[in-house]
Amino acid sequence: MDDDIPCPADPLPAGAEAALKAASRAWHEPDTARRHLAAARQIAPQHRAVLIGHYKFHFYRTELAEAAPWALACVRQSLERLGLERDWRRLPEAAGQAPFAGRVLHWPAEARFLAYALKAYGYVRVRLGDLEDGCAALAAVAALDPEDACGAAGLLAVVARGPDADDDGEG
Repeated sequence: MDDDIPCPADPLPAGAEAALKAASRAWHEPDTARRHLAAARQIAPQHRAVLIGHYKFHFYRTELAEAAPWALACVRQSLERLGLERDWRRLPEAAGQAPFAGRVLHWPAEARFLAYALKAYGYVRVRLGDLEDGCAALAAVAALDPEDACGAAGLLAVVARGPDADDDGEG
């Protein structure tokens, strides 16, 4: 298996691909887009492209409560593909171990995807006001990525400054 391809044996069925493309074209008509997303989900419910399509649709429409479960579904799927426990809270224990050894750039694609999916989940949870869960997710990514290539530690620093902090850190 090539580490640079997250899901090489998981081709997207043509019907699901067509439905995702139709959902994208129907962005300005949310109800129509949702119907197309539902069709893609019916055809390929666990395909990564379908999960990401749902996440992005809700995220970019600022429907964050609806986006969070899709990000979490990506995290859980990635944990499973990596043969790790489904509880992302245990990830910091894997810091420095395969597949999280060395710099993020050298991690297998699935491990990088997991880090970014968990960062997305943490970001959404923080934006929803669930600082405990959101910060825990961001901290898990930061523990795996001490160089902060994924940017999770930076997001944690922004959260720590609080909502009243100036953008330039002075104030």
